[in-house]
Amino acid sequence: MKNIKLAYIGGGSKMWARVFMNDLAVTPGMCGEIALYDIDKPAAERNKKIGERINADSRTVSKWNYVVYDKLEDALKGADFVACSILPATFEEMHADVHFPEKYGIYQSVGDTVGPGGVLRAMRTVPIYEGFARAIAEVCPKAWIINFTNPMTICTKTLYDVFPQVKAFGCCHEVFHAQEFLSCVAHEELGIPRPDRHEISIDASGINHFTWITQARYKGTDLLELLPSFMEKHFEKGYSESVNGGAHDFHGDPFRYGNKVKMDLFRRYGALAAAGDRHLVEFLDNSRYLKDPKTAEKWLFGLTTVDYRKKQQAERIKESDMLASGQKPVEVERSDEEATVLMQALLGKGKVVSNVNIPNRGQMPDMPLGVVVETNCVFDDDSVKPVVANPLPLAVRNLVYQNAMNIETCYHGIKERNMDEIFASFINQPLMAGLPVDKAHALFKEMVGATKPYLKDYYNLKGYE
Repeated sequence: MKNIKLAYIGGGSKMWARVFMNDLAVTPGMCGEIALYDIDKPAAERNKKIGERINADSRTVSKWNYVVYDKLEDALKGADFVACSILPATFEEMHADVHFPEKYGIYQSVGDTVGPGGVLRAMRTVPIYEGFARAIAEVCPKAWIINFTNPMTICTKTLYDVFPQVKAFGCCHEVFHAQEFLSCVAHEELGIPRPDRHEISIDASGINHFTWITQARYKGTDLLELLPSFMEKHFEKGYSESVNGGAHDFHGDPFRYGNKVKMDLFRRYGALAAAGDRHLVEFLDNSRYLKDPKTAEKWLFGLTTVDYRKKQQAERIKESDMLASGQKPVEVERSDEEATVLMQALLGKGKVVSNVNIPNRGQMPDMPLGVVVETNCVFDDDSVKPVVANPLPLAVRNLVYQNAMNIETCYHGIKERNMDEIFASFINQPLMAGLPVDKAHALFKEMVGATKPYLKDYYNLKGYE
């Protein structure tokens, strides 16, 4: 049994922390301390109580000591792993990120990765992550850092830029959903029971939320060759892997979608976009799929409003209170996330291949070195080694390159606290296509003003009051 310390930054998380705690509880061979740190200390205390209830459950195979810390440095001291999962600012600021652009005819289906909302979220997040990186460099420089926070690409970039020797990677589950979609293709087209997603081997590369699958096999069968037949049956009505086919579930749940965008992109480019439709559309000219809510509905995905997120958060807090107090039983079972599996591999307990976000070391030869990309990597005994990916189709490569360079521009502008350079990345977002410069600047000013309390200590906001 390996005794370790895991520091959880954002330890008051209403969802990811609970998922992680459950996964750790059912992962054999590891135990130790989970250090919970959050600026919302009562939320971290609540998760400590939930963790203690998980420890007492008969299904738990690995018990952990949950400790809440007041200071980040104390939580990091002696850490073998650090998980980062934070919400930069509040949903009030996110409301401005997502909904202010709508006054200018710009709609966003998520608003936390790219697009105007992604830029503003990055402006708030990068300075925080600069602090995390400095603290990690000083207190636990040999720890592995697992990032869950969006914007994933720019968060990971910050960690490596501030602390080049950092051992960090970004985890995202979007590619897993694409594997589930492909398992549905195998089920229908081959007439077999639906395979487990882990049986679907893929070659995927790109940037987070805009990753593309160029090869997919199930026991030697090329699944991409089966897609045209599958799409002929399901394109118009869509197909949701989460419910084995239902296409219109997004009306009640904006996190679901009909994969119609994914199928349309495959028809155009011959590669399968690996993120959910609601993420993919934000990397493309808004005239394609996200012109307005009616266009989104036509393409079988919904807009994730911040009001929906607020309602969801309130429900999660209520559920957390009930779990912490014992009014609701804990459900100790493994999720489909892979963080604990990757941790085991890093501890020398087997070799694992998974898609993660790290700087390009040549795994995507057509992308500049140092740009954070998402590809398969081999996890094994204190090392993460990227796998060289297949080349993307030229048209796809151009789309990925454009977005990656815009993220680089955004990051450099934030790093230098250069508002003009940040605005250059803002107006160059594909979702901003067609908006005149004067209106784009007016929108940028409004959005900066709405999140000013979280920016004023880092940026010269003269002219943005």
